[in-house]
Amino acid sequence: MPGQSDLLRWIIPAQVLTGTGRIAETPAPLAALLTDGTLAQITLEGEAVVTRLGAGRTWPEVGARVRTALHAALDDPTGWITVTGTAPRDDDARLYGVAHEVLAGEVGDFARSHGGGIDLVEVRDGIVTVRLVGACHGCPASWFTLHQRLEHQLRRRHPGLREVRNAASPISLFGRPYDFRGASA
Repeated sequence: MPGQSDLLRWIIPAQVLTGTGRIAETPAPLAALLTDGTLAQITLEGEAVVTRLGAGRTWPEVGARVRTALHAALDDPTGWITVTGTAPRDDDARLYGVAHEVLAGEVGDFARSHGGGIDLVEVRDGIVTVRLVGACHGCPASWFTLHQRLEHQLRRRHPGLREVRNAASPISLFGRPYDFRGASA
């Protein structure tokens, strides 16, 4: 990161980890690097992991070890616990509140101004499922409203958002088949 040679921001694949904050517990490969002083701190920033080197360490010296440990730790997403004591995926209640506020505000107002609406169906594992009603149901512009308005606002306020889905559509916003029992096919 500019001006901070002891920090490195690792971009991780979308939907692997959600949430934000300093990490209190991490899977064994990274935990070992915290224990031995290679790393001083690990922070989760949505789709990035920020690592801070321990005292006297340099990236040329330990970078490959950190990268290898990070890749191994990403195989265990449930092992990442933030300082607040919650697992990254356990923040669905907070995401539900954010989604409710966004739909009650500007995004919902936009849909209502066109004679429609967007109902919040559920939030599970970082996935927000909505149902389009009124004029929005079946509207050709509904994908744009969901993706460019709702999803954009949710991501700004909750970086742990994985996806927005329309409950009435057999295809999720990202083109993957959707199983109406709640799992991507």
